[in-house]
Amino acid sequence: MTRTQVSAIALALGTLLAGQAMAADNGAVTRAQVKAELAEAVRTGNILHHSGQRMNEVYSAAYSSEQNVASKSREQVQKELAEAVRTGDIAHHSGQHMNEIYVQG
Repeated sequence: MTRTQVSAIALALGTLLAGQAMAADNGAVTRAQVKAELAEAVRTGNILHHSGQRMNEVYSAAYSSEQNVASKSREQVQKELAEAVRTGDIAHHSGQHMNEIYVQG
């Protein structure tokens, strides 16, 4: 072997070992962490589309950039639902409201 070949082999071996050492520094990732990261990526659209772009780039309208924050409490929504049921102000499958279909005379 020539000196150049030995140097090339030593360089390749050193690069390989350094790469493995750098990868080992990250530590072990638990199954729960991987699942949480996957769920977050799916939620935010940070998954690749078959076109090579990310899902949030392809379907930008489906992925909002800001978090949805509830403006009403659960109790407020439940009260509004109960009132809508009581008054018949709920949509029927025909597109009309229930109080329009079943008019009490």
